[in-house]
Amino acid sequence: MKPQETVDYHIKCAWLCISNLYNQIAEKHELTQSTGFVLMNIDDKSGTPATKIAPMMGMKATSLSRILKRMEEDQLICRKQDESDGRLVYIHLTEVGREKKKVAKKVVREFNQYILDNVQRKHLDSFFTVMESIGDLTEEYRNLKIAK
Repeated sequence: MKPQETVDYHIKCAWLCISNLYNQIAEKHELTQSTGFVLMNIDDKSGTPATKIAPMMGMKATSLSRILKRMEEDQLICRKQDESDGRLVYIHLTEVGREKKKVAKKVVREFNQYILDNVQRKHLDSFFTVMESIGDLTEEYRNLKIAK
């Protein structure tokens, strides 16, 4: 089987293309695709528990730790301990982080609108259905393989 005949090849190629686009745009705003993604997953008002961010983004905690450390150095975020449970750490956006989050959201909205404007609705509906099925089947397959 050639790589081009596999499902994951097309998913990975499309994601790499999108990721590269986001990184090129993000670079103009002194961000990366990853930091923009993290910013968009932090609640503006109450912050977000550090332990919840990685699973929301499908990342490993160790990868997220490096990103958060860099974001803290760049003064995009700050960490605050929960007042009632000192074990919990919340990630909050700084003022700079809020502004960069607006940029990231705008880029994602504009790109998605471009796709929506240029791909027929019926094809998008099929795409969403297929991607949801692939996600479900991947989880099912993982459970079958790991259970052995």
